[in-house]
Amino acid sequence: MTLAETAALLGLNLGLALATMAGLWALSARWKGIGFLDAVWPLIMVGMAAVTMAVADGDPVRKGLLLWLVAIWATPQALRRLSPMARAEADSRYAAVGGTAAARRGWSVKHTRLLLFFLPQGALAWLASLPVQLGQVDFLPAVGWVGWTGAVLAVAGIGLEGFGSLRLSALRKRPATEPASSPIAGRWLMRPDHLGDLAVWWGLFLIAAETGAGRWSVVGPIFLTLAMAHWARTDSPKRKTPAA
Repeated sequence: MTLAETAALLGLNLGLALATMAGLWALSARWKGIGFLDAVWPLIMVGMAAVTMAVADGDPVRKGLLLWLVAIWATPQALRRLSPMARAEADSRYAAVGGTAAARRGWSVKHTRLLLFFLPQGALAWLASLPVQLGQVDFLPAVGWVGWTGAVLAVAGIGLEGFGSLRLSALRKRPATEPASSPIAGRWLMRPDHLGDLAVWWGLFLIAAETGAGRWSVVGPIFLTLAMAHWARTDSPKRKTPAA
């Protein structure tokens, strides 16, 4: 694909992501919570990979690897985040952040949801998923050892993310017996789901990086790494407090 065609494809995906989020925002205008939004984020990334596969004329093997790996990663994530507990936690988080922002800026709840949550998440999903977009653009070269190494890393990351999510669920059910504060390295180890996500997206980048266009997609995994480093500093699993 030419540079202009690639730019048009990226613009198409960004427009579709934002339109999807705007549509969901319109549907949710009368709903009390928006906890489902956490499940939509990975699915939008799969959608952009699928649109790219239909439009781009890159190497079929690389296109297939990128689409199926991101789909295998995203599907269980979406299902877990649609559980009642996950939605309740997300609703609480969105309500706290949205309430503060609305009070500070004088926005209505409706506009806060659109401008602070729905549209930004669509744009960030587009940014994070650059490897599965730009990695499908070039037909040459064929997938080599770097790409297959990335595929192995992504598969390992999917397994680690699944294990980490199960571990996090178990931690939340256990009574809290010690303070949640710990060094950042310890918090990374407490959240293997975050480490798994990073392995997936750096693996997808390696698949994409064998192509000229794909190398530019490094912005996506860098963004995720910085974001998850921030979460590792500020977040910790919430566990049940024993009744007095």
